[in-house]
Amino acid sequence: MDVFPIIVVIAFFQLAIIQKPFPHLSQTLVGILLVVIGLFIFILGLESALFPIGEKMANEFALKGNPWWIIFFGFALGFSTTIAEPALTVIAGKAGGLAAGAGAIENSENAIASFVLGLRFTVAFSVGLAIAIGVVRILKGWPLIWFIIGGYSLIVITTFFAPQEIIGIAYDSGGITTSTITVPLVTALGVGLATSIRGRNPMLDGFGLIALASLSPIIFVLGYGIFVYGAGGL
Repeated sequence: MDVFPIIVVIAFFQLAIIQKPFPHLSQTLVGILLVVIGLFIFILGLESALFPIGEKMANEFALKGNPWWIIFFGFALGFSTTIAEPALTVIAGKAGGLAAGAGAIENSENAIASFVLGLRFTVAFSVGLAIAIGVVRILKGWPLIWFIIGGYSLIVITTFFAPQEIIGIAYDSGGITTSTITVPLVTALGVGLATSIRGRNPMLDGFGLIALASLSPIIFVLGYGIFVYGAGGL
């Protein structure tokens, strides 16, 4: 049922607007079947493993009574899940090739690989830092709006000084980092932590980590662009 609307939209535009049959129809049908099976297995894995593990670990860390361990765990979780994001790997590789083609970096295999690796580590570090800050926010009970307003204000300011070549990549990085691997574990961490702390509301305090994880890569990638390309904009 989740995939059906997508199939309808694609079929409508292919047959009614483009007015051409699907190329490699059998291959397309097999691909759709694999998507459905993959989504089923993925959702089953989230419900049976990832969400329970994240909430359980958050509860255990809260019971230990040492806030530094849960803060470090939040950073490590954000960093490791972001490095593992397939979307980030693909986008970073594409950005490296385009940067070399535009002459922004040396058009060599080593230079492109260095740029890609630097971009991936920059985004991963920013997400890890954002999750750690989000954990502190839950522990302290600070309002989420402070961080959202402050973060996006910093994004606007940094955008003026960032080179044009990196702005689009930076803004897209906020979306690609919060994908299939990061979101379930980080959400489970926030909800589990807020549930374990007396006086915290899981609905109000448990969510919001993903918002911080979405805005922090934008700031850091803009900064990375200034470092690699040099200051631009104003």
